[in-house]
Amino acid sequence: MRPTCLALLITLAATPGFAGQADVVAAEASQGAAGWRFDVTVRHADTGWDHYADGWSVHAPDGTELGHRKLMHPHVNEQPFTRSLSGVRIPDGVDRVTIRAHDSVHGWGGAEVVLELR
Repeated sequence: MRPTCLALLITLAATPGFAGQADVVAAEASQGAAGWRFDVTVRHADTGWDHYADGWSVHAPDGTELGHRKLMHPHVNEQPFTRSLSGVRIPDGVDRVTIRAHDSVHGWGGAEVVLELR
């Protein structure tokens, strides 16, 4: 590979947009008296404040957002990482939800997890 091509690849790899989208890699749900609790594991190649996984949400089958966990800082040295959200109200008749992750550059995207609620 020519030196200029290698330098270009290194430059591209270091840019914030190169980290890709945030992926939900695991999720668990449990029902309690105050609603549902979701424990969600996200993986993203956080590069710092310019590009990081900044949240995840629980969605009903029709796309309605039922709960959102805002992530307040990058997790550069903690990948993947798990965070919880409690008190999520699930409407009657909803027996399945989709968990989606969000990052500060690409928005929604990446791998999702569908959970059957029991």
